[in-house]
Amino acid sequence: MRTTTRHPMKIALFVFVLLQWLALPASARWSDDWTQRTRITLNTTAQGVATTGAVDSVPVLVRLHTGNFAFLDARPDGADLRFIAADDKTPLKFHIERFDGINELAFVWVQVPRINAGSKDDFIWLYYGNQSAAPATDAKTAYDSAQALVYNFGDGQATPQDATANANHALRSTATLVSAGLAGAGLAFDGRSELVVEVRPSLRAGAAGQTISMWLKPSALDDAALLQQVDGSGRLALLLRGGRLQIESSSGNSGPGAALTAGVWQHLALVLAPGAGPAVFLNGAEVLRSTAAVSALGGQMVFGAGYKGELDELQVATTARSADWLRLAAGSQGPDQKLVAVAPADAAGGEDGGVNYFTILLGAVTIDGWIVIALLAVMFVVSFWVMISKAVLVRQVARDNEQFMSQFSALMDGIQAGQGAQQRERAEAELASRFGASPLYRLYAAAVHELHRRFDAYQQSGREMHINESTLSAIKATVDARLVRELQGLNSRLVVLTISIAGGPFLGLLGTVVGVMITFAAIAAAGDVNVNAIAPGIAAALVATVAGLAVAIPCLFGYNFLTSRIGEITADLQAFVDELVTRIAERYAA
Repeated sequence: MRTTTRHPMKIALFVFVLLQWLALPASARWSDDWTQRTRITLNTTAQGVATTGAVDSVPVLVRLHTGNFAFLDARPDGADLRFIAADDKTPLKFHIERFDGINELAFVWVQVPRINAGSKDDFIWLYYGNQSAAPATDAKTAYDSAQALVYNFGDGQATPQDATANANHALRSTATLVSAGLAGAGLAFDGRSELVVEVRPSLRAGAAGQTISMWLKPSALDDAALLQQVDGSGRLALLLRGGRLQIESSSGNSGPGAALTAGVWQHLALVLAPGAGPAVFLNGAEVLRSTAAVSALGGQMVFGAGYKGELDELQVATTARSADWLRLAAGSQGPDQKLVAVAPADAAGGEDGGVNYFTILLGAVTIDGWIVIALLAVMFVVSFWVMISKAVLVRQVARDNEQFMSQFSALMDGIQAGQGAQQRERAEAELASRFGASPLYRLYAAAVHELHRRFDAYQQSGREMHINESTLSAIKATVDARLVRELQGLNSRLVVLTISIAGGPFLGLLGTVVGVMITFAAIAAAGDVNVNAIAPGIAAALVATVAGLAVAIPCLFGYNFLTSRIGEITADLQAFVDELVTRIAERYAA
């Protein structure tokens, strides 16, 4: 009795728990109109970009490429991109510097309201996958109010244009615009080029100070004036002397400091703090400071005089950025992308806690990969149809052959001369309906047909039926010809399986190699070299090889099985031909 009551209690408890689980609210999403979302993690621990305190209003550069973003699910121009805060409610301001849906490469600047220190769990959401969404990118609001000038060089104009609302466009530039800078386009200096910016009121250092930052990739470490500014009240210059940084001002000089490295992108910032001397930060770390304070200067800023190399992402802010702010800027914009990690896409309706690796891989497959997979899918369908149809045929052949052989002796004894044409046709039709799939029967029918031809000829001449050696050879030749056709029918379309076995892996390998090439090319163009960026693209490229093996392996097993069964049937047919000719010779030979 105790046993009978225990199970209903367990069932009731299970149902209760199930109902409670079903009653839990699904994970909230900012909008269901966007079918895809991606988590962008901001890591401020020692493994990312370590900071000592929280930093507000940081423009973070998000690099999207084949390895971390499904461009096929987004609009070709990126108009459906939306960045949402971690609460999944608050839209963030952002600016698309470049979005190339064909080459699968994008650079987007997102203003993150606050980045906490020592955290690897801070994140924002990237939503996409809404083909009817209107563009929301706005460079004029993607930066804080202190950002007075931003040159991304992505507009393609020879004279750099300011991306902020201040419209502090360059006065002139003799540098060459190049398409592959740190993040998209940049400027190349040859030692004679320079970039000149007029210092308007919105650019002058105020009570909060000033920060001038840029990315440099020197091709040579010749002496140069990376920045110099002169007006009637003084002079300020950031120089490169003997490969090392140096500050010169009308109030005093400082240096030489840290050395630049040729051929490597480096983040350089000059910070003018109120009541303090100018400081130089290299890749977010202070490397040089002058003890002489510098007053606010007007006139013109001249960049790159005597410099040889590339320059990108030139920015001026009317505030003294903190060391943490500069570290985050260098960490989010640099090639190693230590701050930013783009997670796999999360399809609409998915829950945050689970990871569908299969969806991740398919989402990262490029167009060329899908083309290869589509070809392999066609090969698989055709090969599967051949295997199924051949397996059914072999089964029917074996069954009807067995039934025919059980009645073969009786059929041989029933062969008689003098049967009329209609009587023979009825007998042949009856046998064909009984042994229609049997090639043994068709060999027998071919021999019987030749015998009846001889019967009719002897009957018309009034002679007794006798088969000589030449006639027997003719009958055997007829049966052998029929045997060849039967073997051709049994082996037909097996070449499809051999093509799939041999060509499937190579076609998949082709897709993988092309996918890997595209992934590395996109990563090189994006300047994102961390493992989180590389891994999804490489894994997705390997999907083509998996697809090729998925076609070849079943076809290999099916081909071996079918050739084995067809080999058995072939041996039976060849043995039957000898037995059939022998029976005819014993009975009718002279």
